[in-house]
Order: sequence, then structure tokens, then C-alpha cells
Amino acid sequence: MNRELTPYERIDRAIDDASGDLRAISLDLHANPELNFEEVHAHQVLTDYLDREGFEVVRGAYTMPTAFKAVAGSGGPTLAVLSEYDALPGIGHACGHNLIAIAGIGAGLGLRAGLEGMPGTVVILGSPAEEGGAGKQVLIEQRAFDGVDAAFMAHPSPRDNASPKVQAIQQLKVEYHGRNAHAAAMPWQGINALDALVMGYNAISVLRQQMKPSDRVHGIFTDAGLKPNIIPDYAAGEYYVRSATMPELAELMERVKAALESAGPATGCRAEVTWVGRPYTDMITNEPFAQRYCDHMAELGHPVGLEHWMGGSTDMGNVSYVVPTIHPMFGIPCDPMNANHTAPFTAAAATPEAHENTIRVAKAMARAAYDLATDAALMASVKSDFAENVANPGDPLSV
Repeated sequence: MNRELTPYERIDRAIDDASGDLRAISLDLHANPELNFEEVHAHQVLTDYLDREGFEVVRGAYTMPTAFKAVAGSGGPTLAVLSEYDALPGIGHACGHNLIAIAGIGAGLGLRAGLEGMPGTVVILGSPAEEGGAGKQVLIEQRAFDGVDAAFMAHPSPRDNASPKVQAIQQLKVEYHGRNAHAAAMPWQGINALDALVMGYNAISVLRQQMKPSDRVHGIFTDAGLKPNIIPDYAAGEYYVRSATMPELAELMERVKAALESAGPATGCRAEVTWVGRPYTDMITNEPFAQRYCDHMAELGHPVGLEHWMGGSTDMGNVSYVVPTIHPMFGIPCDPMNANHTAPFTAAAATPEAHENTIRVAKAMARAAYDLATDAALMASVKSDFAENVANPGDPLSV
């Protein structure tokens, strides 16, 4: 007589059974990278697969044509796993979002199998535009997390870390307006906008000496003139401003703005600083939920820790202020000096080893989510931790 499988065995088997399909999806997304809010192919591939797997799928969800919602089960609690699938310009899936996509799908399949015959709702949220578009903040504004008890996802990196400390971030555009002149015949008639752009860039470089170690400001020139013999009447750049927390970010934003604007009167130009898009908050990792994920990673033969090293930003931070959240990082085979947002990481995201690691992480997330759905004491601990550590639940941008 065959022994009945345990819930963890059902989870693992469901994910193992789907592994071949998930690998094919991952490679398809990797070969067809799409920028934020343009993930038409990824949206189609992922929703078609979830539809075939019996999920109730809403395509183009929450006002975003490339977002989706896929639901299985009924009753409480409700647990949401997020999939990302946008890529970077020029270097494709250099942040491994093809792996994030299948980690979310795999975890959703596993959790559904674990909860078979039991109360609990599994929600897979297709989250577009993590790379600069703040897709998850749009989900928040569209109330996608109403009724959700906890949310989770995982992100590839050079090494494992169950509790990353990510930075709050705000983007800006700076523009300088001057006056054209012939650079050889009558340069004194010109007002050089490029000079202002360079001076503003240098002002930021000087500011760095007085910035906190957790602060980051980095930018590029997007418009720097047309020809060397035309004094530029317009120049522009884009910057990312990051800090450890939202209050610290607000303070740094004012200092950056003042530094960039100072180049205007210094050169005779008119300076404009515009804050672009929605900010990303810092991350509040839910420690009891993350610890349960660590427990299952150890049971699956790959121990990880609750480290707190910092680097990068994600709109999953915004979600962490709305519902209890984990966002573990998981290692894939790559040189740590060629980490996320480099061409070597793009190659690493397509390797068989990266897929194997993603499957293991999907199992650990699904198991931890199953525990959360079935262990009232754990759920109470998770919600208590959230209430204690999140200053403004439901309103991450209030500061």
C-alpha cells in the first residue's frame, strides 16, 4: 500500500514535476529580454502556463497591461508570491529576472499542492517593471495586497542572504538651459549648458565626502551637446539617489538637489531638477518568516543565514511596508566581482546550476509559506513582527 505523501513531499514533488517546464520558460524569457512595462512576451508565456496549470488567471491586471494575477485555493490565509520578468537595456537578464519569474511560479505550484484539501489561497502576482518602473508600488496603489496575509519572492545574486538590507531610492533628471553660440567665432555670446552639467556632476562628487557610508548617488549624462563647435544651450543627466531609510533619503535628496542647482548660477544657466517616478523604500524583512525559510533551506541541504549586507534597491521594499514580506537572495554560479547588472551575470542566469538553485529556493519558499498558512502561532509571530518593525503600515511613502 502506497504511503500518503506529507505536505512537504507534495510541495517538492509538484515543483520537481514542473522543473522541465520552468526551465524552458526561464530560457525563453532569457532569450527574449524585454524592458520595464514592455514585457508582452513574458506576460503571455507565464499566463498561458498558469492557465494550463489550472490557476484562475487575470491578464493585464491592476491597470498594467503586463501584470497578472493567478489564484488557486480558497479561504484564509492568503499568501502572495511575486514574479518579476523585466530585463535591462543592452545586457538583457543581467539581474536574473527570468529566474525570479520561475521561482515565483514554482513556489505557487508547490504551495497549492501542499495546501491541497485545506483552507488557504495562493496568489501569484506578475510584477512588471522592477527595473525603474516601480511596478509593485502600482500594485499597492491598486490595492493588490488587500486581504493578503504575507508576501514573498526570491532574487538571484552572487551569494545567499535571507535578509538583505536594500536601499531606498529616488530617481531624478537634471536639465540646464543656456544659449548657443559659435564656439570659435563668438564663444562669449554663449552660455554653456554642458559646463553646468559638468559642474553639477563635480558638485555631487565633492558632496560624497560628507555622505553616510550607506548613501549612494550615481548618474549619467544623457544630453551633452550636438557638435564641438556649437556651445550647447541644453544639457541633461539622470541620477539615482539612494540611502538606508526613507527619512535619510529625504534628507539626501535635498542636498543633491542643492548641489545640482548650484551649477546654474555659477555658469549663468537655468537649472531644473525633477524627481522622476515613484520612490522605492528600504526593505523590512519579516524575521520569523525569513527564519522559517532558512530552516527549510537547511533541510534541503543548503543552509543560509539572516545576514544584513546592503546593496541595490527593489520595489519589494514598498511591499514590505504593507504586508509581512521576505525577499531572500540566492546564489548562482558567478564571479562576485561580476555580479548583478553585468554581462557575465546575464550568462550565469541561463546556466543549469542557476536553475537547480532556483528550484531549491522555490521549494523552501513554498514550504515556509505552507507553515505560515497552517501554523497559527507562526502567523501570529509574523504579524507581531510586522506591527513592531514597520512604522507606517500601508503607507510606505508617508515619510
